[in-house]
Parts: sequence; C-alpha cells; structure tokens
Amino acid sequence: MERTVTVVPEAGLHARPASKFVQAANEFDAVVTIAPADDGESVNAGSMLAVTGLNVEHGDVVRLVAEGEDAEKALDALEGVLSSPEDDDR
Repeated sequence: MERTVTVVPEAGLHARPASKFVQAANEFDAVVTIAPADDGESVNAGSMLAVTGLNVEHGDVVRLVAEGEDAEKALDALEGVLSSPEDDDR
C-alpha cells in the first residue's frame, strides 16, 4: 500500500513531529518506508535517525509505503501525524 502526504507540522519531520511519526510507525505489524515524493530514496519509517536524515520540511510531499498485516492502519496513523499541525499543549 502506498500513500502520498503533504507535511503540515511547522518543524517538518524534525524534533517532536519526527518522534511522534517514528513512534507511530513502530506500533503496527507492518514494514513502513518514507521518501520524498519527487525523487528520494526510501528509508525505514521506524528509525529516528533515518527519518530526520531525510530533512523533510513543512510543505514537502512524502511517499509512504507499507507492507504487512496492519499496512492500512499504519498508513492512516502516519498520515494523521504528518497532516496535523504541531500542538504544544499535547
């Protein structure tokens, strides 16, 4: 399964949004990768170092690919993280 998502958090996939993204990716029985939609190399969505190394910024479009029993649930959760603004009160 594959999904393309625009990154909404102002910090992009750095700091807290990246941490939430990686944590969500590791909650499901699925192998998930993330890559810049235009040309990037896919990396493991469950690796903080790999995700932050993509240098994804606010407004960038990324491609999520998931395989496994929970693939659709994982994509739904990860899309939720990427398409929600950062909330400092959480």
